[in-house]
Amino acid sequence: MRGKSESGSLMFYAIDVEQRIRVDHPLRPIKVAVDAILQDMGPLFDAAYAKIGRPSVPPEVLLRAMLLQAIYSVRSEKQLVERMDTDLLFRWFCGMDPAEVMFDATAFTHNRPRLDAHGITAAFFDQVVKRAVDAGLTSDEHFSVDGTLIESYASIKSFKPIDENNDDDSSRGNGFKSRNAEVDFHGHKRSNRTHRSGTDPEARLYRKGDGQSAKLSHMGHAMTENRHGLVMAVHVSEANGKAECAAALTMLDQLSQRQSVKPRTLGADKGYDSGPWMVELERQGITPHTAMRRGPVGGTKGTSALHRKNRRAIAARRRMADRLSEMGYRLSQRARKKLEESFGWCKTIGLLARTRLVGRWKILQQFEVTAAAYNLVRMRKLLAE
Repeated sequence: MRGKSESGSLMFYAIDVEQRIRVDHPLRPIKVAVDAILQDMGPLFDAAYAKIGRPSVPPEVLLRAMLLQAIYSVRSEKQLVERMDTDLLFRWFCGMDPAEVMFDATAFTHNRPRLDAHGITAAFFDQVVKRAVDAGLTSDEHFSVDGTLIESYASIKSFKPIDENNDDDSSRGNGFKSRNAEVDFHGHKRSNRTHRSGTDPEARLYRKGDGQSAKLSHMGHAMTENRHGLVMAVHVSEANGKAECAAALTMLDQLSQRQSVKPRTLGADKGYDSGPWMVELERQGITPHTAMRRGPVGGTKGTSALHRKNRRAIAARRRMADRLSEMGYRLSQRARKKLEESFGWCKTIGLLARTRLVGRWKILQQFEVTAAAYNLVRMRKLLAE
């Protein structure tokens, strides 16, 4: 018998959203974990918001929505809100009623400074890491560290001499300003010392390897444990040649203070081949497993004064050179590849390859939520095994 298509709309609907989501949906275990984490963060949310005034969008909803944006590769907050308005799955995950009026996308912009002032995204990421530690999914001793470039939202055409950044182009050409004016960079030498982006002043022109083009970028850093490659700490810094070693020490402090975790070994690539950095790791009781560049470890003749000044750094690099043949070093370098998997997920699925936010503190928020999403997805699979 042919069914009939109802052309008119009903006045009332009875919808059980819980029954509309299939029992084995991948988001179900993630939602259970997020529910428990957000419940524990209740006191932090209370401290971040006033007792009186107009009710705002609950921070729990904002965090859940940001997780969905990372997991489902939603390109913008406007598209995220549009999907939350029409998708029952998204509303179910965010704990919203199907008939609830959707908030505006600018709610993320208005609440982002509050999330930063009270460290809410950092606290959420730490709670996800703590949950992984309590479940026995992480290593207590062996870790890896690395950095990656996060391309700035600014165009390369915004990279102008510093004394010209404040010039108003509308004062020339009868007030006409081209939307995408032609710019000829041939014959002009550009550097971070003399030029700055007018759109994203914190971005720096940088390239991480030979044969790659220099782009306006920030540098993202991550520290993972070697058992399953879960992200334990993240950081965002200026893109320069010394940022990786400094960020690694910052993330080690985060691990110690927030998770009470102290690595025994730390694997890294050639970008961390720095004597002073190895000395600092050994001072903290951490054995560096760092890939080393080719060349003499102790320098050349005729630099005895420099050797005396840096003899501790040279000795640390020599000890590292002796460890290159050890099995522990080879295992650390093999496990370090798991960190690249987290970078790949965050930059492709989490859309962190090119940020759409201006401001390093905003990019750090995005990185923390994206890394938390990556850990939750990995933990769902690991706990199901």
